[in-house]
Amino acid sequence: MTTTASFAAVDLGASSGRVMVGRVGPDSLDLTEAHRFPNRPVRLPEGLRWDILALYSGVLDGLRAAGQVDSVGIDSWAVDYGLLDADGALLGNPVHYRDPRTEGVAEKVWASVPAPDLYAATGLQYAPFNTLYQLTAARSSPQLASARRLLLIPDLLAYWLTGKAGTELTNASTTQLIDPRTRDWSYDLAARLGIDLGLFAPLRRPGDPAGLLQPHVLEETGLTGPVPVTTVGSHDTASAVAAVPATGERFAYICTGTWSLVGLELDGPVLTEASRAANFTNELGLDGTVRYLRNIMGLWLLQECLREWGDPELDDLLPAAAEVAPLRSVVDAGDAAFLAPGRMPSRIADACRESGQPVPRSPAEVTRCILDSLALAHRRAITEAQSLADHPVDVVHIVGGGARNDLLCRLTADACGLPVVAGPAEAAALGNVLVQARAHGLVGDRASMRQLLARTQPFRRYEPGGDAGAWRAAEDRLLTGP
Repeated sequence: MTTTASFAAVDLGASSGRVMVGRVGPDSLDLTEAHRFPNRPVRLPEGLRWDILALYSGVLDGLRAAGQVDSVGIDSWAVDYGLLDADGALLGNPVHYRDPRTEGVAEKVWASVPAPDLYAATGLQYAPFNTLYQLTAARSSPQLASARRLLLIPDLLAYWLTGKAGTELTNASTTQLIDPRTRDWSYDLAARLGIDLGLFAPLRRPGDPAGLLQPHVLEETGLTGPVPVTTVGSHDTASAVAAVPATGERFAYICTGTWSLVGLELDGPVLTEASRAANFTNELGLDGTVRYLRNIMGLWLLQECLREWGDPELDDLLPAAAEVAPLRSVVDAGDAAFLAPGRMPSRIADACRESGQPVPRSPAEVTRCILDSLALAHRRAITEAQSLADHPVDVVHIVGGGARNDLLCRLTADACGLPVVAGPAEAAALGNVLVQARAHGLVGDRASMRQLLARTQPFRRYEPGGDAGAWRAAEDRLLTGP
């Protein structure tokens, strides 16, 4: 039996994509970057669109750079999709979730299915860009009228690679059309809203085979077949949570990047009215688990500011931000007012001004405001999740790109009053690789996967410090206003 194997993880984020190669053995897990490429949305006259062909080209380039591998897995951001006609041809570029077409759509949906009923059926938090609202907004569009198949972004890329169509479950659970108790479609809800579930390909689960690379793909990439594509947790957060190196069950996680996804890993959903009011979501994870979490705007706030400032070096900005007085000004990092791109420093200043707080002026002051605000949002989400799910935690794991941000990790430990373990930064790619490795018999259960991560990946631990009362006061200030 082969004791080591190589797996290509296609990991697509909202601002860049990468193909990583993971080599897995009984006591080894090495990850290297084969190829990284930008993900630049395009604003067309009809709205904001993903450049899906550029992404697919980046995937092919990455597989060529990866060399011979034993399997390929694909994960990406959630909710967005491509539509195919009867011949399997793409009907236009997929719409970006930040496109304004869903403005006001939720209220139309709630007129047919009230928000409490919608939550009881799907357990999904309100977000204006959920696939359910996107489909409602597209109801009269020529593309949807012509469509015979709907594929979420990672499933669309897998279809182009293999010619086989499927809908991966962890990502499907973000559509607001899955019942988290049955882990199947919510057929009654779809019928009430006039959504044709026949558009979706059959459900797949992490570890299921997704087909073989087609001959023209092998020729394009220089790979020698057969090369299987293995279904992974294709929502990048599902893959990232699978790579949390926890040693027990009493942990919270923060998957950081463009978004902060803050929550718990549970055995079942929390569908109470209190949970809905707190806007927690129940997304599906590996091995029957539920990712009980809240979406927070995340490092998008800082990314947009950096873009506005001409992309200064973050390594220079963070030390300056660390010298700024703590908790001078904070904003609600979950506020939908920060969802759209553009003018982020001005919008943060406006929010501080309107709430009667000092207005941050310099890049260092704005950066400190953002990081304090994120840490405060992390604190609130973790505190509320423990209460709503009756699931206490002893440690917070930060994974994803934000694990490299020393100041954010330190502030989160201080805000939460809990130790923070930061890393791995490439959690989504590692979770992607490990699910492939498990499907090929190289690792065992979820606990074994996490033990392998803990033995092989670097981490940093932050103990809580600072003034706990100052964090409580800042939270009160944010909740009560001027």
